[in-house]
Amino acid sequence: MRYVVGIVVLVLGFVLIAAGAPASAASKGNSQTFDITTLAGKVASIQATDGFYLRVSPFLEQEADAADAAPAPGPSSPITPTFILSSPLDGTSVAAPAVTVNQDTLGAPQNEPAIAVDPNNADRIVVGSNDYITRTWTCTIDGTPCSALGDAYSGTYYSNDGGATWCCVATDPSHLGTLIPGVERLTGGIYDAGGDPSLAFDSQGHVFFAGLGFDRTAAPNTVAVNKGTFDSEGALTWGPPTFINPTNSPSTLNDKEWIGADTHAGSPFQDRVYVSWTRFLFNPHNGRYVQSPIAFVFSSDGGATFSDPQLIVSNVLYDQGSRVVVGPDGTVYVFWEGSTRFASFNSIWMVASSDGGVSWSKPVAVAPAVDIIPPFNTVFRVNSFPAADIAPDGTLYVAWSSEVNNDATTYGADPVCAYFISGVSSVYNNCHSSAVWSKSTDGGATWSSPVPILTTLDGSNRAAIGYPVTQPDGKTKLFAPPDRRVDSFWPAIGVTPSGNVYMSAYAADVVSPWQLCKSPATPTAVGRINCLELGNYTHNARLDYVVADLTTGVTNTVTTHPINSRYGFGGGFIGDYTSLAVGSDNVFHAVWTDTNNKQSVDWWFGFEFASGTATHQQDIVTASGDF
Repeated sequence: MRYVVGIVVLVLGFVLIAAGAPASAASKGNSQTFDITTLAGKVASIQATDGFYLRVSPFLEQEADAADAAPAPGPSSPITPTFILSSPLDGTSVAAPAVTVNQDTLGAPQNEPAIAVDPNNADRIVVGSNDYITRTWTCTIDGTPCSALGDAYSGTYYSNDGGATWCCVATDPSHLGTLIPGVERLTGGIYDAGGDPSLAFDSQGHVFFAGLGFDRTAAPNTVAVNKGTFDSEGALTWGPPTFINPTNSPSTLNDKEWIGADTHAGSPFQDRVYVSWTRFLFNPHNGRYVQSPIAFVFSSDGGATFSDPQLIVSNVLYDQGSRVVVGPDGTVYVFWEGSTRFASFNSIWMVASSDGGVSWSKPVAVAPAVDIIPPFNTVFRVNSFPAADIAPDGTLYVAWSSEVNNDATTYGADPVCAYFISGVSSVYNNCHSSAVWSKSTDGGATWSSPVPILTTLDGSNRAAIGYPVTQPDGKTKLFAPPDRRVDSFWPAIGVTPSGNVYMSAYAADVVSPWQLCKSPATPTAVGRINCLELGNYTHNARLDYVVADLTTGVTNTVTTHPINSRYGFGGGFIGDYTSLAVGSDNVFHAVWTDTNNKQSVDWWFGFEFASGTATHQQDIVTASGDF
């Protein structure tokens, strides 16, 4: 394993700490302090900062929740659940033509997919995800179940036939398949957990995976990059990680990295690899949030070493969710969501580098963004981070999620739709989340007005399915809720070599009854599966994944059954984003998190369950096409 130490960033960090938080941002209560040696303490510090409306990634918020991590007891009888939450409206397998990417069969969750296609071989595709497969391993280490030692890891899968079939599966520390090696403990690394996948191919057919490594209850964390190589038989092997900006300092947290590579023939920086990420900074004395600028590095030797980290955002210091895009002439663009010190709203921002990432333009605001809240009748964490791509002619495209007024004809920053101004109830009563996009034909100097990706769905109401239902009291009925606009969110973009622009997003276009658990078993990890007493029915928005071709005006739903987000992690986490990539054959490949597979769980977080304990979990699913 190799290390890139953030000397430049560390020096700048002291300057940033002195500069202070946004004028509108202050911890609730001047005497409040936070234990930032833990991930949970850092999350609490950020959430307690008034005037700062970004968060660490939902992935890290989920990992910071220690409830799932309660230690398993010693040897005991397998658990037979009293009830397992499910709905007859959900599928029991993902139906064709959609294809399940992950290959495990023991109910491990996978979410938050990234995807990349080899520019020289349109049939070769790699997908990455947050992969919890180690939490379902049946092995033991010195008498302790591997399932109790595992956590979120960085998983990958590959296809050599255009996404029709996928490989491979990890079964124990000696058989990692294509699980990323050298980052987390059960893969030979030094960190408790990892994830936040991002992928990029270079022009020679090497694939690069960028992710995080971190501890839950201690300070160490890093950005990590692994290089993958395909042999003559088409098998993928991952090399050891290069660690970027590894730190043991409690006042620094690396989050939400993204990777890109210059695949363009004739570019002066062909095969240079680029990585951006968010660098959260905290006051080392009281643990309060200070700033979260975007940092950047590049590699000219295939990921073996990287440049010294630099901050690229000028005075836009309160940021999250960056994306790297490389143009045909070698210009590098980085997009993110963030704000300056005195801004009332966040915006989507962009900077550009024409010298391979050495120096950067001043930030340009693409458009204001009103951060979304969970789609109505869901409970999972969300964000408004951008996705971006560039066309062969240099046209830039960027998409993000924003709360918009139901009566809006233009998409800007409406205070009525800002939960931090008008309140959550006002947002739900007057607004909906919309995946919107903008483009620039002059290298990012100016941008078009944002418009919805899914135009028809954006103006439509949800379909109510499965009503009425009778509550457990045998008397009360739950009827379909009033009409409500479809929420769309977590967009992805891919532009084909011929110039077709594909964009995709989740759409919460169905609402159905969902029976809650009144009394879950303890600890939390067991209660995710074993419900001791069923509760009332509630309304539950279900999701479809939809792809639009902006060039032809065709829009298709690629999910084969609506997705129930209540499965996995108590319904509170289904990833941070979706992804879409295109091949040299102009075919798109969309990936999303789905919950329609049902599998038997033997082990979960160190607890053994009775044979045949079948439950829905989260899986990575893909669909391909051109239209």
